[in-house]
Amino acid sequence: MRKINHDVAPGKLDRCQVTGSKNLFEVIDLGHQAPCDALLTAKTIGEPETTYPLRLMLCPDSGLAQLDYVVDGSIIYPPEYPYRAGISEPLRVYQSAFADGVVKKFNIPSESLCVDIGSNDGTLLTGFRRNGMRTIGVEPTNIAKIAKKENRIETIQKFFTEDVAKDIVKKYGHAKIATMTNVFAHMAPLGEVMRGLCTLLEKDGVFITESQYLLDVLESNQFEGIYHEHVRTYSLKSLVTLFPYYGMEVFDVQRASRYGGNIRAYAGRKGVHPVNPDVGELLALEESKGLFKPETWSKWRERVDDNRRKFMELAYKAKSKGLKFVADSCPGRGSVLVNYYGLDKTLLPYVAQLPGSEKVGKYLPGTHIPVVDNSIILREQPDYVVILAWHYGDYIMKNWRSKGLKSKFVLPLPKFRIVS
Repeated sequence: MRKINHDVAPGKLDRCQVTGSKNLFEVIDLGHQAPCDALLTAKTIGEPETTYPLRLMLCPDSGLAQLDYVVDGSIIYPPEYPYRAGISEPLRVYQSAFADGVVKKFNIPSESLCVDIGSNDGTLLTGFRRNGMRTIGVEPTNIAKIAKKENRIETIQKFFTEDVAKDIVKKYGHAKIATMTNVFAHMAPLGEVMRGLCTLLEKDGVFITESQYLLDVLESNQFEGIYHEHVRTYSLKSLVTLFPYYGMEVFDVQRASRYGGNIRAYAGRKGVHPVNPDVGELLALEESKGLFKPETWSKWRERVDDNRRKFMELAYKAKSKGLKFVADSCPGRGSVLVNYYGLDKTLLPYVAQLPGSEKVGKYLPGTHIPVVDNSIILREQPDYVVILAWHYGDYIMKNWRSKGLKSKFVLPLPKFRIVS
């Protein structure tokens, strides 16, 4: 197989990161935006902000969708990076079931090593530890300190590289399981990551990745899942194309529910694990949906624009009538939606977030909309509450109703709707 440099430097990216092909077409241009988690503080809100192009391109040859401009990882993931997995109850439940399912699926022996790359606060690894596995996290941000202190998860506070993999093997041995949940699409030096995985895994080890799935982006109009952290958006075709460069293959696949639709792919060394027929079936489905055709995405952009128009009509109507129109939940993708739709503090006075989140007390990039403790919603009983984490919409609405909230809910995606 032709050798490809899968590591890309920050800046313009005009070739497919998997195959090197320049046969790319535009999926959507979301303008110039600041990184979605580059939240501002009271001190920095008056300072200049740096924005970067946010445009998604697709290579029909490999099936990979990717940004055409890569922001340096040290900018995207500073030590004070604000995302924390463990504060979300639905995510805790999901990741606990994830760990249980993997141990059962592969009959993992007790004391086997599991390494989670991009391990955040260690929430996923607590599930593997509960199943008797040894666990190591790799997390470059200060959230690693929370993993160690609160969850007692041994965590290496570094970006994952081949050298880090060698250090883990030397100290702890090879990994039976390596996981990346919503991380594998984020790392620009893809070759470095793949070489690290090859070093880290046992001969029969399994790498499991969950990433935002291109088919779900299409079917659920998920334009706001396109942001600077997501250097790549995978189809199964793109993963099947990538792994053979490193003597590996995708041997199983599932569509998962996290974040409104993920692809969970299982990969190992070529020929070690039997290939599940589900792999071929999902590849065929991608082709039947026209996933790699420009005209498919042209129609998708029309749906995105229709959702945007209906949402903004409601926002302006609420303002003109003096109605309270606010947002609940503050995922990074919510910042993309707010900026692309053109909302500001006059239309959306605040975004509420779970207490204990590192985001509370800060401001969204670009719009400077404040992020506040979500207890304000119950006190104010606003007329409309936009659920930016729409993928958890049913859970969030049920939770608020049980507390006595009478507001109407606004679900911006997959299709704009108001829930009374």
